[in-house]
Amino acid sequence: MRKATAAAALAVLFTLSSAPAHASTIPSERVTIDVVTVNGSGCKHGTAEVIVSPDNTSFWVIYSDYLAQAGKGAGATDFRKNCQLTLQVNVPQGFSYGIAEATYGGYGHIKPGAIGYQSVNYYFQGQSATTTWKHTFNGPFDDNWSITHRTEFSEIVWAPCGEKKNLNVNSALRVDKGTSDTNGNSLMTMDYQRGEVRTLHHFSWKRC
Repeated sequence: MRKATAAAALAVLFTLSSAPAHASTIPSERVTIDVVTVNGSGCKHGTAEVIVSPDNTSFWVIYSDYLAQAGKGAGATDFRKNCQLTLQVNVPQGFSYGIAEATYGGYGHIKPGAIGYQSVNYYFQGQSATTTWKHTFNGPFDDNWSITHRTEFSEIVWAPCGEKKNLNVNSALRVDKGTSDTNGNSLMTMDYQRGEVRTLHHFSWKRC
């Protein structure tokens, strides 16, 4: 797979980043994120990176090897790939945050009769997972895709004030070959050009 240079990737990410409509109070002190753990077949060691936007409104996760496939040439476990990121979001004192919106993009090549799936949920350490967002791609499909999940302000799950609770981001790709031709191959990635995966997560901020 082709990997963009770090400088080019950052230029694109920060150009596309923008605050969601319901973002109100944004801390001026720099927000940073430490990746505590990375687990899953879709984000093996060294294939996931987190970058916070300069304006503290969002963060990007860049993957470089997140692909699910089924059919000819696929391994027995290739039909489903997942990734769990455990993130320590270093928040300025007096603020709390939640995930207001997330955009996932990729490429799909789904044969007639096959189905592709993308899903994601979030939760803070010690809490239950949020609603799992799911999207289905029915074959035939051969194109880039982009899905945005939005959460109403009243339904945002907030990080506990004054406590360091890690944020868990769980995503998955799955491809079912279904009734498609056994000689065909269907696949899904989370990238736009079969290169780096770029997913954007928007913060929502409030004062404690």
